[in-house]
Amino acid sequence: MNIAAYLALSTGLITTLASSAATAPTAANAAGKSFRFAEIDARSLGLWEGDRPVLVYNHGVQSKPGVPESFARSTYVHPLYGLDGEVLTDDFPPDHYHHRGLFWAWPHVSVGGQEHDLWMLKGIEQRFEKWLDKSAGPSGAVLAVENGWYVGAQKVTRERIRLRVHPATADARALDVDCEWMPMDKPVTLRGAEEKSYGGLTLRFAPGTNTVITVPWGRTSADLAMTNLAWADLTRLWAREGVTSGAALFVHPSHLDFPPQWLTRHYGVLCLGWPGVKPATLAPGEAIRCRYRIWIHRGTADATKLKAAYRDYCGRE
Repeated sequence: MNIAAYLALSTGLITTLASSAATAPTAANAAGKSFRFAEIDARSLGLWEGDRPVLVYNHGVQSKPGVPESFARSTYVHPLYGLDGEVLTDDFPPDHYHHRGLFWAWPHVSVGGQEHDLWMLKGIEQRFEKWLDKSAGPSGAVLAVENGWYVGAQKVTRERIRLRVHPATADARALDVDCEWMPMDKPVTLRGAEEKSYGGLTLRFAPGTNTVITVPWGRTSADLAMTNLAWADLTRLWAREGVTSGAALFVHPSHLDFPPQWLTRHYGVLCLGWPGVKPATLAPGEAIRCRYRIWIHRGTADATKLKAAYRDYCGRE
């Protein structure tokens, strides 16, 4: 599906998470286990469900002692927590300093014929601009932000990210991620990594062992590159907490070029790759929207259970 066809299809289809149907509250929620936001510090906003952490959105610039300042970044989720408080994501991992929890970036971003690298933070950066929504209660939470992609002082793309967190059930939690990108004055061309395809929504997982990656046809022992998938799941025993759990990344069927290409790595990353290795050019003033769900679960989840959770996601508008 090309971009023009996608834009026509998605008109009226993509609703904001604030108005989308929420998962029914569990008994614990009905008893007062409400969501709440609170500042971690001046650069980060946390979300809790009752007394359990859910996620942190880093709107301010983050850095780490011992890591080159060129890897400083903002506008991403870390930590993302499991249902028992385990930290699912990693930030500034020694093997890939640029990996950053749950994030969205491309290695090839061309603006006006000039090449930049949002993945490795070279020549272009994402900057937080304003909150669009911060609402929380017993039935869920919505966090929406507007960011900009900047080349120096010039804003080249408007970015809007909306996160909707559903109440935890007995063994899972859904986090919907709706993304919108709109070039400003010049066309923006996106392209994934050569021979790998990564570039787009990405989950970098925390250190662990006993890693299992499951895709629609079952468990896969091999790392996958340039592979078209509707979803993928990574489950492992988390080193720090000693808990086994996982998270799947679901792609909504309305997505451009569905199902898009992926890169999966057993060391701990799920990389969605749209547009993959072939470039896609976005026109100024025309927004594209992409919908995803992060499905967090306790224990292991086989393909049958993951398929059922994916069908549930696709049935919600």
